[in-house]
Amino acid sequence: MTAPIATSQTILVVGGGISGITAALEAAECGREVVLVERNATLGGRTALMYRYFPKMCHPTCGLEINLRRLKGNRRVRVITMADVVRIEGTRGAYTATLKIRPRYVNESCTACGECAKAVSTEISNPYNYGLDRISAAYLPHAMAYPQRYVLDPSLIGTADADRALAACKVGAIDLAMQEETVELAVGTVIWATGWKPYDAAKIQPYGYGRFPDVITSVEFERLADPAGPTGGKLRRPSDGREAKNIAFIQCAGSRDENHLRHCSRICCMASLKHTQYVHEAHGDAARSTVYYIDIRAIDRFEDFYQKVQKDPTVTFIKSKVARIAQEANGDPVLHGVDTEGYHRYATAHDLVVLAIGMEPEANGITLPDDLITDSSGFIEGSADGGMFGAGAAASPLDVNRSVQSATGAALRAIKVIHQTAGEEA
Repeated sequence: MTAPIATSQTILVVGGGISGITAALEAAECGREVVLVERNATLGGRTALMYRYFPKMCHPTCGLEINLRRLKGNRRVRVITMADVVRIEGTRGAYTATLKIRPRYVNESCTACGECAKAVSTEISNPYNYGLDRISAAYLPHAMAYPQRYVLDPSLIGTADADRALAACKVGAIDLAMQEETVELAVGTVIWATGWKPYDAAKIQPYGYGRFPDVITSVEFERLADPAGPTGGKLRRPSDGREAKNIAFIQCAGSRDENHLRHCSRICCMASLKHTQYVHEAHGDAARSTVYYIDIRAIDRFEDFYQKVQKDPTVTFIKSKVARIAQEANGDPVLHGVDTEGYHRYATAHDLVVLAIGMEPEANGITLPDDLITDSSGFIEGSADGGMFGAGAAASPLDVNRSVQSATGAALRAIKVIHQTAGEEA
């Protein structure tokens, strides 16, 4: 166990997505010391995996690049990746956080040249494309990765490929002897910005996800549309690689359902409206997007975008909760249900079906401090002693813009705790 590397005046931010980055920067730029902990190999979270934002259809690279530049230039933020918070003890103003830091097997000398990846033949499923393709087991997570350092998958250690990676590195960055570390931090307050994860679509049995290859989730579709994704931006069916031009989008896949997620995930309607524009851009007037919906929840500034999509002749809206999906002999998925505007049954084939999958807290399944209060869906409200806070999608289903606002608010509350406890100690 190493000695503490922070003090009771430090703010701990758990989660390095857009919310965690925002909270860390806002607190640091107000003069506070911050430790930002991320369990993956890079910061950016799910925002880094998006192709475009709605409603402006701009790329998230811009916003992330600005924030990463701010992060690099701020010495008050210490970033620790590949780290899990395994325990938090103490009370408001005087917490002790225990971290377990997994080995990257690549040290800070890495120049991201990629020679180690060229030397390695072993491949792994690509987590940053939701397993839709495979990558070298020596990899840079994605182009926007921060830190810009390669990672060796643990499966390489002890193999000939690990030795090849070591030999290929000209700057001595490969360290095959790295071990898991346990670190203690003394911190005054904690911001939980652990984000969200897609609901397990396989649990929605009538839709056949996992059984029918051409039924995918909205997050997977986002990666398909990205030129940096597994298909180079081509909207291809997983089953046979054929381009998908007639695509169904099923809303509330797991959300607003007592059998799955009770809450509205808020982002799904806008995500599908955005996705119809990807289809139109890919195929022009030959595109066919059909949105099966209960109701479209596009509020405030999103209403204009919804109206724009409604006018798109390649997009059709069907008010219906799809009952089930079957598969034709030729492999096409067929949607069965009842159109509630006219009350007629349908059995409609599509090239590809995209489930607008619901959001659940990433912290679900993680052991949280006993003092932390969550709502009925697992979203973090804060701690009973007022020293820990939820931020972004860890606190509520939110889009990027509202996650940033939430994170800023959490940073201000954390700063207040530091000031108050410092005054109490004086």
